[in-house]
Amino acid sequence: MKKIKTALISVFNKNGLDILLEKLNKLEVKFISTGGTHDYILSQGYEATTVESLTTYPSILGGRVKTLHPKVMGGILARGDNDSDNQQLSEYDIIPIDLVIVDLYPFEDTLLATDNEGEIIEKIDIGGITLIRAAAKNFKDVMVVPSSELYGRFVELLESKDGITEIDDRKYYAAQAFNVSSNYDTAIFNWMNTGEIDSFKLSIGNGIGLRYGENPHQKGFFYGNMNEVFEQIHGKAISYNNLLDLDAAINLINDFEDTTFAVIKHNNACGLASRPNLTDAWNDALAGDPLSAFGGVLVTNRNIDLATATEINKIFFEIIIAPSYDDDALEVLKAKKNRVILILKNSKFSNVQFRSLLNGVLVQDKDTITEDSSSLNTVTKISPSEKEIEDLLFANKLVKHTKSNTIVLACNKQLVGSGTGQTSRVDALKQAIEKARTFELPLEGAVMASDAFFPFGDSVEIANKAGIKAVIQPGGSIRDKESIEYCDYHGMSMVMTGVRHFKH
Repeated sequence: MKKIKTALISVFNKNGLDILLEKLNKLEVKFISTGGTHDYILSQGYEATTVESLTTYPSILGGRVKTLHPKVMGGILARGDNDSDNQQLSEYDIIPIDLVIVDLYPFEDTLLATDNEGEIIEKIDIGGITLIRAAAKNFKDVMVVPSSELYGRFVELLESKDGITEIDDRKYYAAQAFNVSSNYDTAIFNWMNTGEIDSFKLSIGNGIGLRYGENPHQKGFFYGNMNEVFEQIHGKAISYNNLLDLDAAINLINDFEDTTFAVIKHNNACGLASRPNLTDAWNDALAGDPLSAFGGVLVTNRNIDLATATEINKIFFEIIIAPSYDDDALEVLKAKKNRVILILKNSKFSNVQFRSLLNGVLVQDKDTITEDSSSLNTVTKISPSEKEIEDLLFANKLVKHTKSNTIVLACNKQLVGSGTGQTSRVDALKQAIEKARTFELPLEGAVMASDAFFPFGDSVEIANKAGIKAVIQPGGSIRDKESIEYCDYHGMSMVMTGVRHFKH
């Protein structure tokens, strides 16, 4: 056990520091401090020794060098059970420091606030990060509080143990210190690295424990800031599976500019429609597969009004996410206490995706390509009509966000059937056709989109016999000619994009 006697305090964020200072002062802890922190301590009515008077060196280089001195670092790194260290402390008149409190310059906040390189560089903390690492290394003798987020917890520790810390306490805060420093260094590296350095680094704090993972026997956590993406205004806690569906829902709706409603189930759209009127968009999205919609995640890119909310309220669903809601619409939707209601705040995410597997990480650029009419290469004698082109592009957006192998059938900007995650493209097509027929949705006049090329002509043959007359696909098969010739012979149109949209 060690009683805290001398504290070195150098912090950027002073929120909550007053309470901590008051407690330390009552415990008769002596303060050593720097610059603005020293002024703050004096303003609270406490005495404090300046680092400059301790080292006999002024703060130099515009404040870049303050604490990097043997009289500071020696006081932190000295080992209490080492006779040679203690002899040198005495020889060089170095005061042992047994508590270090640091809050680093806000580098990540600065990145969000400006792209001015000079300002960003000046928020790379050098002295503070050195103090944190030194104190954490010497946790056998020194307690470190590496962030203002830990002030409150540390005050509780001081109160419960009257300023005496045990080795387990100091080791816990040392681990927190290296957590802070690794997060900080990762943020700086990722900002500086232009891609020339081949290294994957990710460091996210503030993990949230979830009820469980995909299944109750699995633990689950989310690392990140949900509050940046959405605001939860009603309902129970969001689960692991909910988050997977929400990610799929938000990425999907981002590709649609028209008034659109979608129903997501197991990361795939089971219903989606674009209409001039939001209530019509909802009703037609639901009609795509009202069975699968049960317990799904609903997403739209428009404000939800009372009329739409009244229709939505007729079914059971887990989550709804929209940019805004009318007050009377919210009153209707909040009728079920566990129903999760979210306001979408930000849908712009990183263009880099990664996935853990084996003993490593896969990293790739996000699939950000969304085709338009200029992307289409008509390869058949017959060209698709203007309406068909509209539906082909609509279906192609959907196919991009659906698990491979996948086929999407659409008509009048409505999803009428999809085959998802099948081991063959023919099976995916048959599943999509069966879906459409089950819910009595139109196949005559519908269009077909495929996430990858047709290896044979069988898919277009099956589609034609179901009433489909227009097809969009990437192309690129050595047997593309079979599909093209079949379309030409049977009066179908086919366009190729040259872009595959696998989603495994």
